[in-house]
Amino acid sequence: MTRLTNSLSRTARPRPGLTYREVGATRCPDDLPEGYHHLRYSVVVGHGRAAFEAAGTAVTTWRTHRASGATVRSEAARAWPGVHLEVSLGIGRVRLGAPCAVIWTAYEENRTGFAYGTLTGHPERGEESFVVDLAPDGTVRFTVTAFSRPAAWYTRLAGPLVPVLQRTYARHLGRTLRRLVRA
Repeated sequence: MTRLTNSLSRTARPRPGLTYREVGATRCPDDLPEGYHHLRYSVVVGHGRAAFEAAGTAVTTWRTHRASGATVRSEAARAWPGVHLEVSLGIGRVRLGAPCAVIWTAYEENRTGFAYGTLTGHPERGEESFVVDLAPDGTVRFTVTAFSRPAAWYTRLAGPLVPVLQRTYARHLGRTLRRLVRA
């Protein structure tokens, strides 16, 4: 993946349709907003610059999500602030769609990723980031950070099951990305 610049990180301005106020809060994973369920998941997916490049490309082009079994419909081939997308999970025609907008991106020398925020119609309210980091020792780490709370009757009804499903999906994304990097 071509590096755009050493420090190209952008944040979208809050847009109509976002369902939460704390736009961009996933940039500071240690200081997520109160009143939400917090998710922090990190896993090593490879080693070295080539693994970092492959992982960053897979994450920012929706390939990781698609390879995990999700359907992604997006108005752009790559994550950029303001891009709208819908991620859906399910089997066949029974799918649950989740409309989102990319809030911020990071295309940096040793960090690549993005965050999307929930739009009206999403079953949750909040934000989730997907970031790949290259450590000085060459370790490539994928991190998912999120804060969310129910926005639909069925996610409120599911209660404590939703955070368990979110963590399970984050782990699945990590395994999927590791497989993509090795391929």
